[in-house]
Amino acid sequence: MSNTKVRVTWAAVTQAFKLPMALIRRMITKLINRVLMSTLPSPRIAGQTIADCNKRKMVVGLGNPGMNGSRHSVGMAVLTTLAERLGAPDSWRSDRQVSGEVLVTQLEDIKLVLLRPKLFMNVNGVSVAKAASKYLISPEHILLIHDELDKPLGKFGIKHGGSARGHNGVRSCVDCLQTDVMPRLRIGIGRPSGKTPVDRYVLGRFSQEEQKVVDSVMKQSVDVLLTYITDLQPQTSPAEGRRAPHKNKASTLSPPQDTTEEQKQS
Repeated sequence: MSNTKVRVTWAAVTQAFKLPMALIRRMITKLINRVLMSTLPSPRIAGQTIADCNKRKMVVGLGNPGMNGSRHSVGMAVLTTLAERLGAPDSWRSDRQVSGEVLVTQLEDIKLVLLRPKLFMNVNGVSVAKAASKYLISPEHILLIHDELDKPLGKFGIKHGGSARGHNGVRSCVDCLQTDVMPRLRIGIGRPSGKTPVDRYVLGRFSQEEQKVVDSVMKQSVDVLLTYITDLQPQTSPAEGRRAPHKNKASTLSPPQDTTEEQKQS
């Protein structure tokens, strides 16, 4: 056999082993999700009508527990800022039933549940599904906040359902809730420069200059969140001076829809 054929054959064998390993990792993560979800908490309130359920919403800050300040946990930071804006920064309580920290408050006529999962990012969906079961919140009323590599630092936007786009925390939520209709607030962190591995980059902390941008983004994104939660047609950036088109309820495993509700910190 010639050297060329050997190289081609070896390349094919190597590639064949790479794909199954990725699939194996996905299967292991799904298995962990299923095991951790083996016992869902009983609904907190019985005998609720559909109208009552529509008045309950949940906002989730995805991230890794104990890694405050890291790029990957910026969703939790935004959620903490939201709690402060709602005047309840000290109302968090640990809830073992949902494997997370929970804050329940009232926003106009909406019962609002804020959730910070205490599980690692790859299995955040377990905490989300448990909280959804306990508080009787449907997936379309669950808003996920997470970091986004494909948005530059200083930009953020609402995405109405669709695929996880490679984000492990969102993927876990899709797997555990068995639908992808959840809207997301994506906070841009940008991609690493040079040869810095993505995993090391997302687990790293913002620089002092970056943190200044992030602080401003968090304030602006909370404004968008409050409008989105209370308004069927959330407003876009003030600079755009218009409202985003109303989105009908997405179907299970719907194609990704990225709205123009995107802002950039100048």
